[in-house]
Amino acid sequence: MIGTLTLDQLRVLTTIAETGSFSAAGRKLGRVQSAISQTVTTLEDTQGVTLFDRSGFRPVLTDVGRVLVAQAHSVLASAARFEAVAAGTRAGVEPELAIAIDPLVPTAAFIDSLHALRTAFPYLPVSFSTEGLGGAERRLRRGDAALALCVLLPSVPEDVAALPLLGIDLVPVVSPVHPLAGLDRPVTAADLDEHIQLVLSDPAAPDGPSYGILGTRTWRFVDLARRLDFLLAGLGWCRMPDYLVAPYLADGRLRPLTIEGDPARATGPLTIYAAHMRNRVLGRAGSWLLGELQTRLA
Repeated sequence: MIGTLTLDQLRVLTTIAETGSFSAAGRKLGRVQSAISQTVTTLEDTQGVTLFDRSGFRPVLTDVGRVLVAQAHSVLASAARFEAVAAGTRAGVEPELAIAIDPLVPTAAFIDSLHALRTAFPYLPVSFSTEGLGGAERRLRRGDAALALCVLLPSVPEDVAALPLLGIDLVPVVSPVHPLAGLDRPVTAADLDEHIQLVLSDPAAPDGPSYGILGTRTWRFVDLARRLDFLLAGLGWCRMPDYLVAPYLADGRLRPLTIEGDPARATGPLTIYAAHMRNRVLGRAGSWLLGELQTRLA
């Protein structure tokens, strides 16, 4: 019962609208026509409206009837989601799955996995947030996210369960209009020290762990897109994910830099993890998504 309504009344109303008659609705719902008529009459009386014009051979929705049928569909859909979430929770599915993602994570495979998650758990409420560097881990620790796709620097904390998903090569690049692009040799630390390095940083901890910073002159950015704009404009050099800059290198809008004695080359690719707190075990949907991501990115 919802106030003076019942879900059954709304179901009868929408079924009549779909089938076109009281008798057809009765057949679909397995009830006699008189029961359908009585349900509609009760609904009209309690709401003080006329839902159907019965003057013709078939009942025709009134203007208010058409509006209320649309509302009834919405209420019934919400009720179905309510029941599905409750049933899923009884079966071990979390009532909501909150996911946070760092800016360096490539999104294509993740989007495909989210589509698959929606198919596997169609009624699961999913919340999603993109974070600055380090933000996804903070959301995990605050309990605002159950799962994070993130970089963990300088290493994986002991209280975080982290599954390595893929490695990201960060390649040093520069605009062809930048002075460093005109050097016909590997650049040195002294060369780089004269120019601005565009750095992706954690806005909440700007002096925290960093990766691949060589120069003393840095401009700090929270998101990759803004940093890419500055890079293409020739305002500095930086390390960018290879998957992101590949088309710009191919068409000449960016050029690769070879750095003499680059310490980042020795450390190899930067690892992207799927992480959750060890003391908060993932539910069925989160575990399913974790396996899906691992399979898709393998």
